[in-house]
Amino acid sequence: MRRTTIVVLKALIAVLIALLVVCQLAVLPGMAASLAGMYPHLAYLQVPGVVIGVIFTVCAQVVLVCVWRLLTLVRADSIFTPRAFPWVDVSLAAVVIATVLVVTTLALLATAPATSPSVLLLCLLGIVVGAGMSLLLVVLRGLLRKASQLEHDLSEVV
Repeated sequence: MRRTTIVVLKALIAVLIALLVVCQLAVLPGMAASLAGMYPHLAYLQVPGVVIGVIFTVCAQVVLVCVWRLLTLVRADSIFTPRAFPWVDVSLAAVVIATVLVVTTLALLATAPATSPSVLLLCLLGIVVGAGMSLLLVVLRGLLRKASQLEHDLSEVV
């Protein structure tokens, strides 16, 4: 991968992390307070909503940091080493935790009075996407393991 591509990707990751921090500190609490005022019968979900939202964004930030580290390994031409596996494992754990948070959100909203069906469908979509991403990361981890083994074998031959 070209150096320019890696630098641009890292810059985008830095911007995304900064935007997620703004979301955690300002947008989520403000939006939750606004929605609690508009829908008083759902006001009891304000604190759990903020907590789940903040943890979800932390999961996204963790995945972004892992991608940053993997890009660093690509640039150093050492992506096919055992040093890459912990970053993939942490990414997988973060995606699984985020999916569990969406399941928790679905459970909370399904028991709430007068919850919009579209919100529940969005949660179901989030669960499917999270499960798909988790399975994709498992497959990619297996491919990384195989490529690492092949590179190791090739280095012994040469």
